[in-house]
Amino acid sequence: MQETLAFVGGGQMAGALIGGLLASGHAAAKVRVAEPNAERAAWLRREFGVDVRAAAPEIAQGAGIVVLAVKPQAMSEALRGLSLGAGTTVVSIAAGVRIAGLRRSLGDAVRIVRTMPNTPAQLRCGIAGMFAGPEVPPAARAQAETVMKAVGETVWVEREELLDAVTALSGSGPAYFFLLTEVLRQAGAALGLDAATAAKLAQRTFIGAARMAESSGLDVSQLRANVTSKGGTTEAALRSLEAAGVQRIFDEALAAADRRGRELGDLLSRQS
Repeated sequence: MQETLAFVGGGQMAGALIGGLLASGHAAAKVRVAEPNAERAAWLRREFGVDVRAAAPEIAQGAGIVVLAVKPQAMSEALRGLSLGAGTTVVSIAAGVRIAGLRRSLGDAVRIVRTMPNTPAQLRCGIAGMFAGPEVPPAARAQAETVMKAVGETVWVEREELLDAVTALSGSGPAYFFLLTEVLRQAGAALGLDAATAAKLAQRTFIGAARMAESSGLDVSQLRANVTSKGGTTEAALRSLEAAGVQRIFDEALAAADRRGRELGDLLSRQS
């Protein structure tokens, strides 16, 4: 028998998860959503045929799994008045909202799993980092993983603070690829290509390379070596990137994102 899932928040990530769950066979009658925005609520009903109400306490009553899918700044308000039964699995996708803060609002009887998905989940090709404390039993971990696998892959980390590193790498990661696509298309245009051609070449190159990385079975370092002929154009380009310190640039970028994630987590902890 399927568990009833209650989504607190019906934004884009919640919509992606609901769509993925229904596509994988979860019954719409077993999905409820709390979404106060009337326009968004109407879209969710129309798109998925699920029960949507304005208040979280209404939809959470009796649910076996509750997914917290609101913005971190709105979490305190979203949890107000929420009373969950002992053993309820709570899956939080809110960046920076720590388990200790959730426990202060929800109590010790619930089983909390924190996750950090990314936006490709909207195409069901995302990846989510996940963490649960030792008090969370395997069955609850499996429930949380089933929810997140509806839109992509999952990885587990051993410490909660590592979710900040997950956020820096994969949560923010799509923006890095979009930036690199922009940079490549601009560089191509600077070499004389028209803007539309440069944009298409850059975009399709990233898509094709990502598919090769996923399906070839080879490490990306080997794939890079396979493209890099000695004395050729690729080698010249890579030497230029290495001389410019591309590894250092990304080390510093991810460290900045990780640091900011910790800062935001500390701020939210003080506010809760």
